[in-house]
Amino acid sequence: EPKRKTAFGSVGRRIPYRILHIINQDGESLGNMHRAEALKLMDQHDLKLVLLQDNVEPPVYRLMTGQQIHEEQLRRAEKKKASPKPGVVQKELSFSSAIAKNDLETKTKQIAQWIEKKYHVKVTIRQAK
Repeated sequence: EPKRKTAFGSVGRRIPYRILHIINQDGESLGNMHRAEALKLMDQHDLKLVLLQDNVEPPVYRLMTGQQIHEEQLRRAEKKKASPKPGVVQKELSFSSAIAKNDLETKTKQIAQWIEKKYHVKVTIRQAK
């Protein structure tokens, strides 16, 4: 069955791995430790465990505050928004600054049609000689 991408957030107390690599909230490595030790550390410092990488051995978890988790979720959402979505068509139009009036009108009509079709339009204007 295909692996689905899990949302970034606290994993709570459900950790399927016995040995974990732990990173503290300041980004310093605490090394490898047993799941029980990691949970005890999480409870002592009132932090949450977040899975960073599960495709390495041992998987990497980070201790984070609720605020840090929220900020990271916002950062990832912004990054996802900025990346081009699959299936979105990008059209590019390039013309000279010395373009004739009729040609300019034709190209603006073409741009309006592309925008209606929800295409991303990139317009480049070259300087005339």
